Amino acid sequence: MLAFILERWIMGGRIVFMNQIDLFAQNSEVFIGADDLKEKLSRGQKLRVKLGVDPTRPDLTFGHMVVFNKLRQFQDLGHQAVLIIGDYTACIGDPSGRSKLRPVLTREQVLQNSETYLDQAFKILDKSKTEVRFNSEWFSKMSFGDTLDLARKMTVSRMLERDDFAKRYAAKTPISIVEFLYPLVQGYDSIMVKSDVELGGTDQLFNNLVGRDLQKDAGFEFGQAVITMPLLVGLDGVKKMSKSYDNYIAFNDNPKDMFGKIMSVSDETMWKYYQFLMLYSPEQIAALKNEHPMACKKALALKMVSRFYGDDVGASELENFEKVFSKNEIPEQMPEFNWSELSQADEDSIVNVMAATNLFPSKKEVRRMIEQGAVKMDSQKITDVFARISRKPGQSAVLQSGKRTFFKIVF
Repeated sequence: MLAFILERWIMGGRIVFMNQIDLFAQNSEVFIGADDLKEKLSRGQKLRVKLGVDPTRPDLTFGHMVVFNKLRQFQDLGHQAVLIIGDYTACIGDPSGRSKLRPVLTREQVLQNSETYLDQAFKILDKSKTEVRFNSEWFSKMSFGDTLDLARKMTVSRMLERDDFAKRYAAKTPISIVEFLYPLVQGYDSIMVKSDVELGGTDQLFNNLVGRDLQKDAGFEFGQAVITMPLLVGLDGVKKMSKSYDNYIAFNDNPKDMFGKIMSVSDETMWKYYQFLMLYSPEQIAALKNEHPMACKKALALKMVSRFYGDDVGASELENFEKVFSKNEIPEQMPEFNWSELSQADEDSIVNVMAATNLFPSKKEVRRMIEQGAVKMDSQKITDVFARISRKPGQSAVLQSGKRTFFKIVF
């Protein structure tokens, strides 16, 4: 049977052999419908594997990468990836894992976010093996009567089986009827694209099972299999990685920030990244734990930056990091600003000058860093938030904030 043909798979830099079902299950939290997939594979069927993403924010993060890696595994085994851009559902807002109502996005915000999603997704996925669909394709054509017919497929009691809804209901926190519709809308996508498998994070289990039920109700021979992946822990090592918690690494982070953020995680979090981002086996991780944690972390940062930006950039960031942190040197490459870009006066406050670079979120953040002793100019620590800097024609100054941010001012 095809389901049990041993497949050659490169995982964490080594070649392993495993049957397809075992590979599908690798690192997964929940796998429902494995027997259905075995039957389909035994017939030589090419699976249609669905992953939906709502463009509620412009950037994908390493948290998304966990499930994108899984989708890429299916592609490498010859199956069809179906990536749904939820340009319609994003206007509703997925309530999964939420303790309160999501803010409503405008159509313009959603479309703007959508523009960057595909470029980022194809850093992981094989573009030639990816079918891209926008769910406005079918939802924009539905009438109100069609919506009511869909709503009849779900009861209130069934919807309240969702843990997050149950908690909000018990706490008397408002739940919009639109939020109740979201799992049905996501499930309807599965009917439209005829998915054999739906992937998602653990917080998507209920939504994905609704899709499985709707397919069965629509007369599909099998409802879609459901595979959910663990939620990747963020830089804080506590909460899931999320832009809302500001503990994320984005696909679009520049190489320096990506390298530095990875180096900032705890050792325990690092092993999770090896497992879910690099797909290292438990045996490989156990072997790495015999090495120095700092060396392992540098190797991880090098591999991840190289994956997104190429080997040369990865090697350059490693060299730069070691200069700054191991040898306490100033990096050779850094952003450079002319004084006229930052100030129109001959003298200005360091707070104003630093804020004008747009390397920092706000003047308030610059003041906080100065008060904490995290700012240096030409290697001299600055502790006075009212300190000023004068224009010195023909000269330059290097400012440092924290351990990772350097920039040069040319006067």
